[in-house]
Amino acid sequence: MLENHPQIIKGREVVADDWSVLRLDEGQTAADAVVPEGKIIVPLAVWQAQSAVLSSRAAVGVWIASDERPEVLKGELDKFAVVAVDFPKFTDGRGYSIAYNLRMRLAYTGELRAIGDVLRDQLFQMHRTGFDAFATRQDRNINDALKGLTDFSEVYQTSVDIKAPLFRRLERDVRVESNDVGFGI
Repeated sequence: MLENHPQIIKGREVVADDWSVLRLDEGQTAADAVVPEGKIIVPLAVWQAQSAVLSSRAAVGVWIASDERPEVLKGELDKFAVVAVDFPKFTDGRGYSIAYNLRMRLAYTGELRAIGDVLRDQLFQMHRTGFDAFATRQDRNINDALKGLTDFSEVYQTSVDIKAPLFRRLERDVRVESNDVGFGI
């Protein structure tokens, strides 16, 4: 089954999406899946089963389920125009770790797209962990979701986007005027 989004968020703007996401039908195996021509993002299992054929294509992407490991693509990431991470439901946060590992440990620099149950409330943190494209749920307003990238003006902790915590980024005038050991931290 092909899943198409008319628009996605990419580069902090709403743009037309010319990629399709291939999802296996129930009972369908990765080796038997027919991958149509065009810009297709295939499941990791399909890539593993058909990589000899798919690697010759100019525009191929792969998507990783939340229970799969991105490390299996080590050494192959440069073959993909897009790597997507599937969020099967809003409460499943494993995709954040997958994105972080793709960017920080596997040094993936291409388009990293969030697909599945992607909502406005998640976009800010998704961006922080390395996502730069978002296929939001189609039953929601994509222009409203875009605002989720600017919900916060400052962050405390480090991540893919900011390498130093807030206390290291701000200069403070700390005068010890207390016996409290934690004063001024």
